[in-house]
Amino acid sequence: MKILVIGGSSFVGRHITERAVKRGHAVTMFNRGKSNPELFPYVEKIRGDRDKDIDLLTNGEWDAVIDTCGYVPRIVQKSVQALKNNVKQYIFISTVSVYKDLIEPNKTEEAELAFMEGAITEEKTPETYGPLKVLCEEKVRDGFDHHLIVRPGFIIGPYDYSDRFTYWVDRILRNEKVLGPGSRNEYLQFIDARDLAEWLIDAIERQLIGTYNLTSEPNRYTFEDVLAECKRMLNPTCTIYWAKDEHLEENVQPFVELPFWVPNAWEEKGVFQINVDKAKDVGLKTRPISETIRDVGRWLKESGHHVTEVGMDIKKQKELIARIEGGDLP
Repeated sequence: MKILVIGGSSFVGRHITERAVKRGHAVTMFNRGKSNPELFPYVEKIRGDRDKDIDLLTNGEWDAVIDTCGYVPRIVQKSVQALKNNVKQYIFISTVSVYKDLIEPNKTEEAELAFMEGAITEEKTPETYGPLKVLCEEKVRDGFDHHLIVRPGFIIGPYDYSDRFTYWVDRILRNEKVLGPGSRNEYLQFIDARDLAEWLIDAIERQLIGTYNLTSEPNRYTFEDVLAECKRMLNPTCTIYWAKDEHLEENVQPFVELPFWVPNAWEEKGVFQINVDKAKDVGLKTRPISETIRDVGRWLKESGHHVTEVGMDIKKQKELIARIEGGDLP
């Protein structure tokens, strides 16, 4: 098949492109060439900005387009219009953040969606990210009867420069003492980008249409399970100090300083309890978390990547751990 990938050189798109090529498909990448331009030298590349240069694609023909980086409805609409006569299927990477709220667990694809309050903005913030993706989905559905919309949960794996999961692998790999959040028994839910890519290329080959949540099964592993596996695989001598929520809530930013920590006071814990029965029924398989930990650790060592996007300052972490050791934070 001939597949056009919008994006395709950073994280999720990189794994999708790699999987499509390995499966023998003829891939064309359309991006600005700013991230890893040396990748995939054997793949056709069209350089351009999707907002300004989308007309560069009007002369090509593809069986499918995979939009890995659509965040603004106006820009997605441009892509839909430019490709509606020369692409058979539009695949859009959305997010579970499209749901109106994530308080209740077990959200299915039919759950109520978020909406943009007030005037529509193109600024991407934690508050607008989900509603903007909802509007992007609408543009795709309106333009292509043959569409596939994928709503991933938190995506993890090698080349993840968001640093959320990477933070925990890096911190345990490089330190003998690591601060863990109070929510040690809370369940987490991720999908390795390679599992997403595998399912997606399968779906394209089968000409699957519709909307699918895509993440691991709920209730598969807790925060403690994940960090314990990081310790077992990467640094068995590391000690993890679990601070109680009440000792963190005043001075520590959830998700920013301690990625994936959801304090007891937060209501939207359903983000880690998404229903994936529909995707499982058509072949979704997710690898053990140990494989992702191993490969992220290997990538960190080989690439020299340093976690900078999120995470607690190492001095602050040491101070909190010292207080736990000293009995100040029982």
